[in-house]
Amino acid sequence: MARYIRVTATVAIAEPRLRAYLRSPLAPASAWPESDRTGLCTPWPDRALRGHYLAELTPDWTGSTVPMLLAPRRSAFLDPACDATALARARDTAFDVRCAAPGPGEDEPAAGLLERPWPDRVQRAGTGFFQAGAGSHPGGRRSVRETVGARWRSGSVGSGGTAGNGTGVNGGVSFWWGRLGIPDARPALPGNREVDVCVVGGGYTGLWTAYYLKKADPGLRIAVLEQRFCGYGASGRNGGWLYNGFAGRGAFARQYGQEQAAAMQRVMDRAVGEVADTLAAENIDADLVRGGVLEVARTPAQLARLRAFTAAERAYGTDRVQDLDATEAAHRLNVAGALGAVWSPHGARLQPAKLAAGLAEAVERLGVELYEGTPVTAIRGGRKARAVTPHGTVTARYVLRATEGFTSGLAGERRTWLPMNSAMIATEPLPASFWEETGWERREVLGDFAHAYMYAQRTADDRIALGGRGVPYRFGSRTDTDGATQPATVRQLREILHEFFPAARTARIEHAWAGVLGVPRDWCATVDLDRRTGLGWAGGYVGSGVTTTNLAGRTLRDLVLGHDTELTRLPWVGHTVRRWEPEPLRWLGVHALYAAYHTADRQEATRRRPTTSPLARLADTIAGR
Repeated sequence: MARYIRVTATVAIAEPRLRAYLRSPLAPASAWPESDRTGLCTPWPDRALRGHYLAELTPDWTGSTVPMLLAPRRSAFLDPACDATALARARDTAFDVRCAAPGPGEDEPAAGLLERPWPDRVQRAGTGFFQAGAGSHPGGRRSVRETVGARWRSGSVGSGGTAGNGTGVNGGVSFWWGRLGIPDARPALPGNREVDVCVVGGGYTGLWTAYYLKKADPGLRIAVLEQRFCGYGASGRNGGWLYNGFAGRGAFARQYGQEQAAAMQRVMDRAVGEVADTLAAENIDADLVRGGVLEVARTPAQLARLRAFTAAERAYGTDRVQDLDATEAAHRLNVAGALGAVWSPHGARLQPAKLAAGLAEAVERLGVELYEGTPVTAIRGGRKARAVTPHGTVTARYVLRATEGFTSGLAGERRTWLPMNSAMIATEPLPASFWEETGWERREVLGDFAHAYMYAQRTADDRIALGGRGVPYRFGSRTDTDGATQPATVRQLREILHEFFPAARTARIEHAWAGVLGVPRDWCATVDLDRRTGLGWAGGYVGSGVTTTNLAGRTLRDLVLGHDTELTRLPWVGHTVRRWEPEPLRWLGVHALYAAYHTADRQEATRRRPTTSPLARLADTIAGR
C-alpha cells in the first residue's frame, strides 16, 4: 500500500510567491524564478512526475526531516492503484499542510494540499534526495525556511485531556523562533576564502566574539560560518536566563584557589550589565527585564541545599543573595509547596532568539561576513588554520570553534563535549487572574534545587516557558531534529508546571521544543587559543551560557589580539579536561546518572528526608561534578 502524508505544519517562510503557490496548486513552475524553485520546492526529477514539486517538512511523529511531494492538481492521486479504503484509513490518522501565518490583509490558505499518497517510486527516490542539514540541496544550498514545526493532532503536547487544553507545536526549532519568525536566509560561503579570523558557529559565542573583535580592530577580516542560521542552536532555544552563574566555580576554586574562582565570579557579575548595556547601545530589543534570579526549595533536602548554596555565595560577597522564608517567597512568587527561596540581583529575563537575531544584525553592520547554510566538517591547524565546508575552505590566521552542543559533529571532536539534551514547553498566554494569584510582577527567572532541576520565566506576552532535562542524551552524541522532543518529556515538564502552579492546570501547552548544550567531562567551561596552530575555542557552558558566552567573546578577543588582561588570566583560560568515554559507556553512564537524580528527587519528595539522598551524592561523585 502506498504511504499517505497529510501534515499540519507551520512553514517558516514569508515570501508571497510561495504563499501564492500553496494557495493555488495549479500555479505553474514558470511563475517562480529558478532561484526560488531551488529553495523550498524543487521540481521532481522523475519524468513520470513532471510538474510536481518536492518540499522538505518535519512531521513531529517521525522526529526526522523527510521529503514530500506537492502535486499540481488536488484531485489527482499519484498512485492509480490506491483504493478508497486505504485512502480513508490514511486520512483518519494524518495531518494537513498549511503555510505560515498570513500577512496583513491575507486570508489563511485552505488545508489539504498534500492529501495524496507517495508512489513507491517516490518513496524510493525520495530517500537521500534531501539530506538533513545545509548544503545538501540539489541547487547547492537548502533554504533555512524549509524548517517547519508540525502541529500535533493527537493532543500529546497538550495537557492530557484536561478541559481547555489544546494541541501545540513540537519542534520548529523553538517557541522563541516561532514567535519571532525564522530569519531571512543569508548567503552560503561562495567558495574558498581567506580572512584574518574565522569563527565556526553562529550562536552567542561566535557572534559575541566577532562583535568584540571587530569593535576592537575594525580592519580585521572576520568570517562567521554557521551550519543553519544564526541562533539555530542553544542560543535560540534556551530558557532566557541572563545571570551570573557559570559552570565550574567549585572545581576552579579547588584546582586554582578561591581567589581565582572569586575573580571569575566578579567578572561574571559584571557581565550581566555588560550584556544589558550592549543591547541598549545596539538598539536590540530582547524583552530584557532585570528582575534577578529566584530559586526555590520544595522539600526539606532542597532547603538544606539552598542553605548550603547561600553560605557558599556569601563567601564571594556578603550582599550577593537574599534569603526568603516560605512566607516571603510566596509573597514574591507563589510557588506551591515552597519552603523557602533565595534571590540574587545578578540576573535578567530575555527572549533568546531576539538576542541572537539582534546580535547577528549588529555584527553585520560592523562589516563581519556571515555565511549561513555552511556546515563545517573539519577544523585544521597549521601556519594557516582552515575550516573545511562543502562549499569551500576558509583559511585564516585563527580559526575559533564556537559550536557548543554541536561540537561532536566535527571530525575528531565526538568525545570532546557531550551534547546534553534540554527541553522546554510554553503555555498559552495566561489571564490576569492567574498572575494576580501567582505574582511574578518582577519577572524574575525561576529555578529550584532539585537534582534534575527546572528553570522557567514569565514571557513578555504572559506565558510560562519552563524547561528541564527530559531524555538527557542520545546514543552516539546525536542531536535533535529541529527541536522536536519526545512526548514523555512534554508530559514530565507539564507535571512540573502543574506542581509549581496548580492554577495553570487548565492552561494549554502551545509549544514544546528541545536543544543540546555542551558538557565537558568535568562540567567546567573553558576558553583557549593555541597561537602555534591558530586554533581557539570556547564553550562547555553546561546550560549556563547566555552570560558566559559574552565573557567568552571578550576573552577570545583579548587572546587573538595578544593582550594580557584581567580576562585572559581567569582560571577557565587554558583549563584542560579529559575526553568523554567511548560508546556505549557514555550513553549508559549519562542515562544511569540522570536516572539516579530523578530517583533521588522522588525519594526526597516522598520521604521528606532532611538531607540530600545518598544516591544523588554518589551520582555527583561518578559524574565528577
